[in-house]
Amino acid sequence: MTKIDFDQLIDRSGTNSLKYDARQRLFGRDDAIPLWVADMDFAAPKAVSQALSARAQHPVYGYSEYPDDLYLATQQWFLRRHHWHIEAEQILICPGVVPSLHATIMALTEKNDQVIAQPPVYFPFFSAVTETQRKLVLNPLILQNDLYQINFEQLAAQAADGAKMLLLCSPHNPGGRVWTESELQKLLEIARQFQLIIVSDEIHADLVFTGQKHIPLASLANDVPIITAVSASKTFNIAGLGMSMLIVQNSQHKKAIEAVFNSWHVSAANPFSIEATIAAYQQGDEWLDQLMIYLQQTYKWVEKFFAEHLPKIRVLPLQSTYLIWLDCQALQLDDKQLRTFFVQKAGVAMNPGLMFGEGGSGFMRMNIAAPMAVIQQACQQIVAAWEKAELADFKAQN
Repeated sequence: MTKIDFDQLIDRSGTNSLKYDARQRLFGRDDAIPLWVADMDFAAPKAVSQALSARAQHPVYGYSEYPDDLYLATQQWFLRRHHWHIEAEQILICPGVVPSLHATIMALTEKNDQVIAQPPVYFPFFSAVTETQRKLVLNPLILQNDLYQINFEQLAAQAADGAKMLLLCSPHNPGGRVWTESELQKLLEIARQFQLIIVSDEIHADLVFTGQKHIPLASLANDVPIITAVSASKTFNIAGLGMSMLIVQNSQHKKAIEAVFNSWHVSAANPFSIEATIAAYQQGDEWLDQLMIYLQQTYKWVEKFFAEHLPKIRVLPLQSTYLIWLDCQALQLDDKQLRTFFVQKAGVAMNPGLMFGEGGSGFMRMNIAAPMAVIQQACQQIVAAWEKAELADFKAQN
């Protein structure tokens, strides 16, 4: 087994990286450690780089089609990693998860229909509903014992009141929850009773820590309309190549969603995303297994560091993803002050919790998918900045 060097420092500046090259524009300084947008600072698997290089050697980059190998690699990956049997006919290839959410909402609901989201949650869920002229209905998650729980009673009432669709984030972003089979079965019971369509964003499905198990919602039922969004992009750090997939069990639903994409004229196949996804799904197991060990070690270090040096910042338990949810409420700063503190005082750029909707105030989302040395430096800067701020406050009061 070849050991992957996740400690390697890779300079992404000057590569048109949103994470790095947009810092001045988005955060007002170009030297902040960027721990915000959800991509990784690790090199993609060598098999992916080699596949891209091999394709680039052919000097014609014209129109492409999706080969059988792409469908087969996807089927084999989900069967191998998640024990989920997918038919090739159920796979709809898309340019990304966010546009696929928009397309699914447009295809399967009508204007002014109620669509449920569960904040705090990945913020494009909200705009996917409002920008398609649907009515956003909130079913806020409940934070109990540092873990988010679903308010099933409220959800059932909303479905009974006529909501047509639920947008589920599984695993959950930003809370890092891996929903249990019991919780997923309760969702299915509600969906059956009230004919609720469930769109399950499972883009983080592969990024689950030891002791947890991601269960694809659609693997539990074929009598409930479930549309599952998946991608190799988060797993293998190839988000810039622009490919995701919808797994749609109902053939009529698939045709309807496909018709929306066709009306947008965005269905052209990208030759590089095809090769990268096939290579990742065929040869990425060992790389991913080592990645998850590294991420878990990083998470444990961050958790211990703040507990020892700045316990006012609480690291919520992380079951999946590389996105830590920091409870900063004990710092007693409002959301504007919180952002100013982290960016301007500590020099660390993260996502404000307020972006993720109700329940996000007072939180920050930290992306730990970077070399350990970078994460350690960021955490040390945060503690040093807070100690300096407390000292300044003490002097001002005395």
